[in-house]
Amino acid sequence: MTKSVQGLTPLVCLALFTLPLSTCAAGADLADESAQEPGFTAEAGLATEYVQRGFRRSDGRPAAEAGIGYVHPSGWSAGTRVATVSDRAITNGSVEWEVLGGYSGMLSGVGYSLMGHYFTYPGAGPSVNGVRFGYGEISAGVSYKALYAKYNYTVTRNYFGIANARGTGYLDGGANIDLSDATMLNLHAGEGSVAGAGNDYWNWRDVKVGVTHSFAGGWKLSGAYTRAFGATHAYERSTTNMLDRSARIGYTDPGKNTFVVALSRTF
Repeated sequence: MTKSVQGLTPLVCLALFTLPLSTCAAGADLADESAQEPGFTAEAGLATEYVQRGFRRSDGRPAAEAGIGYVHPSGWSAGTRVATVSDRAITNGSVEWEVLGGYSGMLSGVGYSLMGHYFTYPGAGPSVNGVRFGYGEISAGVSYKALYAKYNYTVTRNYFGIANARGTGYLDGGANIDLSDATMLNLHAGEGSVAGAGNDYWNWRDVKVGVTHSFAGGWKLSGAYTRAFGATHAYERSTTNMLDRSARIGYTDPGKNTFVVALSRTF
């Protein structure tokens, strides 16, 4: 979201909308409590790729995404979001659906939030490990001016097709820096630690560097470079056992270098 979206503060934006196609205005003045206006907000967009936590969930194909949320005057919020995904990333998957809600506020110019998230993939089958991809998390976030940090903790038994992974953590930190009234530099680094015996095989880190430009009417255009680095070679030759056009098992490298261009609009 941009600073013009319902006047939402960066922390409310980070807590409520996790839209990879867009960029929250974390460079806004968090000390301005009047910016925490309640109400509905929505966003829809198209991108050359859907990247989540450094991984290409649409496997090199264009993606669409939309979300809607509501912020109550007390600081409570709730929302939902959908994004298209590839069956090469999620077995028989075509859509990722997230439902989230929680509380956010301000204290001496520092924003904070505590949110719950649940991700599901309607119609998708199990991973090659025989485990469904859906999972639930709680997240705690803080932000100050252009800087933010958020930690996601998996509360369900499994995490994105990995069995017995309750306690998996993802640390998301970065900065959204105003370059002008309409242009923002987006910097992000993340680290994922998969819990459970032997599951550290799936640990990873990711980075993102991008620029977002806002236009009149709620439009935004962004470009970003992303990359994920696995702790092992686990992600370099990944498969969901789906057949490619040659009727062979298709393999992919979900974390490889990617440049994403996205166009979105807030309502």
